[in-house]
Amino acid sequence: MRVVDVNELYSPTGGGVRTYIDRKMGLMADLGHELIVIAPGPDERMEERPGGGRIHYLKSPPLPFDKNYGLFWDAEPVTALLDSLDPDVVECCSPWKPAWIVGDWQGRAVKSYFMHNDNMAAYAQRWFEGVASHERIERAFGWYTRYQARFLDKYDCVVTNGPALEKRLRARGLRIDAAMPLGIERRHFSPDFRDEALRRALLEQCELPEDGLLLLGLGRHHPEKRWTMIVDAVERAGASLPVGLVLLGQGIETDRIEKRIAGSPHIRLFRPVYDRERLARIMASADALIHGSEAEPFGLVASEAMASGLPLIAPDTGGCAEIADPHSAELYTARDAASCAAAIARMHARDPKLLRRAALIAATHVRSDRDHTVDLMAYYAAQAEAKRRTLTAA
Repeated sequence: MRVVDVNELYSPTGGGVRTYIDRKMGLMADLGHELIVIAPGPDERMEERPGGGRIHYLKSPPLPFDKNYGLFWDAEPVTALLDSLDPDVVECCSPWKPAWIVGDWQGRAVKSYFMHNDNMAAYAQRWFEGVASHERIERAFGWYTRYQARFLDKYDCVVTNGPALEKRLRARGLRIDAAMPLGIERRHFSPDFRDEALRRALLEQCELPEDGLLLLGLGRHHPEKRWTMIVDAVERAGASLPVGLVLLGQGIETDRIEKRIAGSPHIRLFRPVYDRERLARIMASADALIHGSEAEPFGLVASEAMASGLPLIAPDTGGCAEIADPHSAELYTARDAASCAAAIARMHARDPKLLRRAALIAATHVRSDRDHTVDLMAYYAAQAEAKRRTLTAA
């Protein structure tokens, strides 16, 4: 099958969506399928990928508050490219202009809307959390749910990236046809990559001894990731315990985070690590991954950490909570720094050998991205066959 993904969220310097698509492209080629991405960019160009697949960048304006991403504005260049590519399946994941461009496109392909995120949780719930209750905010932004329902009616199928997002969207009355839990590239992440010398070096940079608790925070610096809340929690826990935090990432909140941790002896901020082998070694060498976003729909970073043998400290709602193993995780009340600090203290108090054993067992159960791709392609094949029969009968 040829699948074309009209993806406004794809960026060479982006985060989880880019990681997911780049890997999916190679896996689909291995399985005899083709993935072509249509993405916004600063100029028009086409990028071939080794092993199959390609990215078509269409010249588009940048996102005003995050220059890493672009915005599709005109429908014609997108639909013209779709016409020429003639896909079997066309995917879309942006709820704005692309949702309507793809939804209104008249082609033979199965049109699939793939839910990667939840803007209600990532933005509205966060913006107004100190003003109104969760339920009241949901009601106030019911217009957005109704807006989504209108364009989803134009699609043959609506897919989410896991059960957390499926539950959240179904609760709002949105149509969801299938949940396809994501997976990770297992061969890049393993407890075998643990490096005790690297762990000691990172603890030394946090001005802590070898018996300190080394926490790792990974992800783009965006308000929805709640890094300042994580910093607050680590400082609270660190007031009485030897706790260090290494943050890897960058984004629109980097300056704010740098100012927040200035003078903190036990928290260090580093730029993202794009070398997969180096990143895997860092992940396997920490003592736990700490995560702050309750809006996370799936939790790729958490899955990578678990596959690396790391315990998790995560909020009690969202994608990370769904995949967390209860024997090697500590959950805390979402958005609550005091609760997060208590979870850090509980992690520190656990028996290191028993915790390590539980984390190693959890690592063997992490879903692979190949599993996800096989399941998704089988689903799309069934959808394409059903649509072909319908068109033939008509």
